[in-house]
Amino acid sequence: MRVLASRPAERRLETLPVVAPSSNPAETSTPNRILHVFRAPVGGLFRHVADLARLQAAAGHPVGIVCDSNTGGERAEQALADLAPSLRLGVTRLPMRRNPHLSDLAALRAVARRAEAVGATILHGHGAKGGVYARLAPVYGARVIRAYTPHGGSYNYRPGTMLHRLYMGIEGLLARRTDVFLFESEYVAGRHRSYVGSTGGLRRIVHNGISEAEFEPLARAADPFDLLYVGELREAKGLPFLLDALARLRAAGRPVRLLMVGSGPDAEILKAKAAALGLSEAVAFEPAQAIRPVLARGRIMVVPSLAESLPYVVLEAAAAAQPLVATNVGGIPEIFGTAASELVRPSDPQALTSAIARVLDEDPEICRARFTALSASVKQRFSMHRMGSDVLSGYAAALRALPQVAQARLEPARAGIAESV
Repeated sequence: MRVLASRPAERRLETLPVVAPSSNPAETSTPNRILHVFRAPVGGLFRHVADLARLQAAAGHPVGIVCDSNTGGERAEQALADLAPSLRLGVTRLPMRRNPHLSDLAALRAVARRAEAVGATILHGHGAKGGVYARLAPVYGARVIRAYTPHGGSYNYRPGTMLHRLYMGIEGLLARRTDVFLFESEYVAGRHRSYVGSTGGLRRIVHNGISEAEFEPLARAADPFDLLYVGELREAKGLPFLLDALARLRAAGRPVRLLMVGSGPDAEILKAKAAALGLSEAVAFEPAQAIRPVLARGRIMVVPSLAESLPYVVLEAAAAAQPLVATNVGGIPEIFGTAASELVRPSDPQALTSAIARVLDEDPEICRARFTALSASVKQRFSMHRMGSDVLSGYAAALRALPQVAQARLEPARAGIAESV
């Protein structure tokens, strides 16, 4: 287990929206000591945690992170180093397996020890594995609020199969250890109701939020790719269907090119499929990188996913008024709002081909106006400031729901934590 010391919180905070103090005493009287627990320091889940950590630190709450030590490589190391000024409770990295494993017992004990060492009053688990650790870690002493944000995960994994039923059974048991659910989309909240039921603590929907800077206009790169995909290279993201659609477009006489940015377990399979379809010269693969410069290098973002929760990549592209073709899955309709009728059936290469062709052929001014309107709608509904406030409000509601004696036990624990932690 590695514990990385945090550095003074001096930089980057001035660029962040600060969560306004609440008039509710439960939210303002004593800072929470928040430990975010999750597996992979990469992708949208990590972006969500990093944004929350900065917002919560800016609002005066000591924050720390516990995550996997084997995921993310140098990119994760740098991202965690950038986040360190906001982490008064530090960064703890320990081995975490993606799937259930005996090593989870050691990880649970390590999470518990870290929570006790920093006097955590909030254990906030993200994703299936983080949710297990945050809710089952045997923390002794003061009562700790257990919060959970699913981020899709097991709720989306092969519905109808025996394995999915097993996962939902486990979620039902863990719900009894959950003080507050903070669902990132109405879609996942609905899946929880359907598959798990009403067991457990409070439920809130807290949509992912993005910053004002992400709505700045993009300066399109010279000679952009026609199509762009950004995200994990997994078949579950619908990428075989995107390659099929690209082949169909080119067979119809459209010399379109595709840029695929990301990494994942199916990268080699996808490269082989592109070659088999005769697309080797039409598809460029690049590693994961900052999204805004990448958005400028493509005319149309394509999100062909088979399952999602509330993907940041769609929020980020929509905010930048990037033309988008996306599938009608998960929380994506919540992002599109009144424009959700434009979404495409998943697992349908012909429907995807037709949708891409429509955007390619659309009058540029009409296309620009359509996605500028989507950007304005997203700006109104998916605020990072609101996300931060709503999460803190969820914690406060869970604290208020505790028996008074349990709340009384929190105060001496908080007061006894040395600032040297």
